Amino acid sequence: MNTAGHGLLAGKKGVIFGALNDKSIAWAIAEAVYREGGRFALSNAPMAQRLGTLQELAQKTDSPLLWADATSDKDLQAAFEDAKAALGPLDFIVHAIGMGVNVRKRRSYEQLRYNWYIKTLDISAVSLHRIVHHALECGALADGASIVALSYIGAQRSFSKYQEMGDAKALLESIVRTWGARLGARKIRINAISQSPTRTTAGQGIAGFDAMYEYGNRLSPLGNADAASCADYTVTLLSDLARMVTMQTLYHDGGFSSMGITDEIVEALNAS
Repeated sequence: MNTAGHGLLAGKKGVIFGALNDKSIAWAIAEAVYREGGRFALSNAPMAQRLGTLQELAQKTDSPLLWADATSDKDLQAAFEDAKAALGPLDFIVHAIGMGVNVRKRRSYEQLRYNWYIKTLDISAVSLHRIVHHALECGALADGASIVALSYIGAQRSFSKYQEMGDAKALLESIVRTWGARLGARKIRINAISQSPTRTTAGQGIAGFDAMYEYGNRLSPLGNADAASCADYTVTLLSDLARMVTMQTLYHDGGFSSMGITDEIVEALNAS
């Protein structure tokens, strides 16, 4: 792992949404961006002040904190006005926001509470649309900026315990493509990273997460990609090295997305 940095984001400024504590992928992304010379504001919902340790990361990276509910137009308007005032035009945005309300409450997909389902879609996917909209509306985004959202292969394939979050990530990836077609005139890029199962606070709220993690690790030729690796990959997409990449869902999963089965799994099934 690179610890010294290469200045890939020197002079770039942005906002990173979704870090809660040092188990968050967004936390690792913030550390990697800081290492590469980028500067940023950190944002999470006001309740994160009680539940997480975001102030610690803000102090470590000398970053302003923007407490904003990403499902609130009013909060996002204020957040981007504050970000623009503190940093100037933004060169990047990272969206690492997600919560499955029915999943957390162990409600089966067949018996969804639809008000919770709509809340899941709003938090996990529609928030990306709102963030891009308000960043543009207040003139905060610079030409040539890069936007990255975190996704999971459950957007494309059915994973029984992932349930409604698969729907949310499918919507998120569609929003990436639809915005990308409109942002290109200003050379603004937007992509999704489909990350391996990762041991985060949010991920471990999913019933059966340990089995999903172990299955991914066994099937992937390189094993599951960890948060630090995802952070490094995110840096490349935020940098000018990926200036012609947009509207993509990019699999950062150790090869899981291209695999069918492995000898190890065949042998285990035979043995059972």
